[in-house]
Amino acid sequence: MLRKFISLLLIVLLPVTAHAAPKSEYWDIWDKHDAASTAVVDHSVWQGLLDKYLVLSEDGITRFDYKALQENDKATLDGYLDSLTSLDPLIYNKTEQMAYWVNLYNALTIKVIVDHYPVESILKINISPGFLKFGPWGKKLITVNGEELRLDDIEHRILRPIWQDPRIHYLVNCASIGCPNLHPQAYTADNIEELMTENAIAYINHPRGVSVKKGRVKLSTIYKWFKKDFGKNDKEVLDHIRQYGSDDLKAQLEGIKKIRKHGYDWDLNEVTTSEKES
Repeated sequence: MLRKFISLLLIVLLPVTAHAAPKSEYWDIWDKHDAASTAVVDHSVWQGLLDKYLVLSEDGITRFDYKALQENDKATLDGYLDSLTSLDPLIYNKTEQMAYWVNLYNALTIKVIVDHYPVESILKINISPGFLKFGPWGKKLITVNGEELRLDDIEHRILRPIWQDPRIHYLVNCASIGCPNLHPQAYTADNIEELMTENAIAYINHPRGVSVKKGRVKLSTIYKWFKKDFGKNDKEVLDHIRQYGSDDLKAQLEGIKKIRKHGYDWDLNEVTTSEKES
């Protein structure tokens, strides 16, 4: 009962505690690559699972059909993760590495949900160690090159500090409605640059990313949690938004210099009954 109360309290308090979002902390052992390597990591198994269970809803949000995931496909997902963690990512070129880490993060997040399904929100999967820790991000879940890794390690100690590209936030998916979409395509060295920009455009031009009403702009809380990745101040964050905004959004943002509000929907990105019927 106490743990349930704490879980609910954290969900309520999370918007207030946005400053506690993990910092980008460079982990030097992962910052090695072979620039001459032409080796490719096979993500076809992950692509097959996306093809089978990921649905693009009419509202522009992709949702995963966790409930429909068959037992053999749960084993397939486990096998895919095992195949990735058995590799040495450092032998690949840097772009191949980025695709490796992003697909690993997204597939591992799906596994966390599947292992605890049914669940209304990833925030309720309180498996991270420590009192008042929420969600699964702080738990060591996999081992790569002899190092135990958390989801937080992949995003905040590898992807963000090594690539230093704000578009990283549009690639990783936290299984929530408010998050940038889980893309229908598995990332590869050949497509990740294009899809990273495509994801940025899609998220920024969707109301859960950016909305403007009566001259006031509301942004996803991603832009508050990780503000330093997008800019030093409101102006630079809004410049980032304008870079990927449609002509209509840019017109709405004309003259706006301050960010007035943030919001985020932590509900699970699962397929609904109505979506299955359509």
